[in-house]
Amino acid sequence: MRLMIVGSLRGQLSAATQIAMDRGAKVVHAPGIPEALKALRAGNGADLLMVDVALDIADLASRLELERIHVPLVACGTDNDARAAVAAIRAGAKEYIPLPPDPELIAAVLAAVAEDITSLIYRDEAMAAVVKLANQIAASEASVLITGESGTGKEVLARHVHQKSNRADRPFISVNCAAIPESLLESELFGHEKGAFTGAVARRIGKFEEANGGTLLLDEISEMDVRLQAKLLRAIQERIIDRVGGNRPVPVDIRIIATSNRNLGEAVRDGSFREDLFFRLNVVNLDIPPLRRRPGDILCLAEHFAWKYSEANAVPLRALSAEARRQLAVSRWPGNVRELENTMHRAVLLAAGDEIGVDAIRRPDGSRVDATMASRDYGPTGQAALAAEAATRSLVGRTVADVERELILDTLNHCLGNRTHAANILGISIRTLRNKLHQYSADGFAIPAPGESRVASL
Repeated sequence: MRLMIVGSLRGQLSAATQIAMDRGAKVVHAPGIPEALKALRAGNGADLLMVDVALDIADLASRLELERIHVPLVACGTDNDARAAVAAIRAGAKEYIPLPPDPELIAAVLAAVAEDITSLIYRDEAMAAVVKLANQIAASEASVLITGESGTGKEVLARHVHQKSNRADRPFISVNCAAIPESLLESELFGHEKGAFTGAVARRIGKFEEANGGTLLLDEISEMDVRLQAKLLRAIQERIIDRVGGNRPVPVDIRIIATSNRNLGEAVRDGSFREDLFFRLNVVNLDIPPLRRRPGDILCLAEHFAWKYSEANAVPLRALSAEARRQLAVSRWPGNVRELENTMHRAVLLAAGDEIGVDAIRRPDGSRVDATMASRDYGPTGQAALAAEAATRSLVGRTVADVERELILDTLNHCLGNRTHAANILGISIRTLRNKLHQYSADGFAIPAPGESRVASL
């Protein structure tokens, strides 16, 4: 986590900095907005900006947008001024933190930013095989191509590879090649000199230099123009880049990870992607299966998102009902993990009573998931087959001990950590349950405390 604190914060700077550093953040300080922008342009990137509310946050947000510097910011103030807090959030701040700094509040903000970019949660054997390969090659310097349908979690896996690599303490920089106009992507990647083109108000360090020593993720690389692919190939081969408008080559030391939801082999054949670049990138291919082919992940992800959005929306944490769990398991999820996450966010907000029931599992238009997704392609027999497949695929190839552990932890999750209730459902003594939980805890598994229901990030 790279944190940039902007402003003086009226003497509270040292305390906020120390709290953030104690939580594992790497902290840099900029006295004001010009210094912050200069640091960001120079490639001293940040995952989060903590900005003094007395500064012109609206101006900072507009400058960041104008220069296509994408980083969330939170406002901080020493006064309990609701008007200033509302103005800061309207100007673009994600949150307002009152000072003197509360350690738990700062920790929560840092954790929320970190969780959004690093959560890798899985149980299905199909996904476990992909993660195993990712762990095997993480420490190497090989380029990695991550493929899979939209919404399967390609960027999350890329961050996992980075965190397991020898570059973990260096920057991880992501560029969405599909989201940046073709005319601006070259400058985004390689940087530019002042006056190189209209709007180039100052020298800007590109993502290659910002990622120096670390990892550069080229997201949806299949959308990159063929002309720019040639320049990218040279940068990867020679580890040298040229800024737009510059006349001096700049050496870089980075590892490249690329993602694509298209078949790059077909793109090579139809001439829209360079074959030599494809081979440079595809040293190792991590192909993430769609969610419909990893049914063992559906419920653990659903429970994770239920916990995440209950916390985010300050609503009671509810377990999934048996019928809701069955419905989630048989749905096809064409939008993959992203669609499941959005569905669970809605479910948390729509749920009433002690559980998240099937009535809360709805699509954005309010229609029931089961009526529009599962039964659209399958009749009752097909739905039963899908449910059986989901259950079977989550068990095949696993040991009895693994299945027993998952059953016990799932039951404890369902009971919101209530040991007595879980033991009664499982038909075992409370002593046996506690012994099992003690063993699982010693093996590194997260055990829900009474009153909570969580899924471990594996």
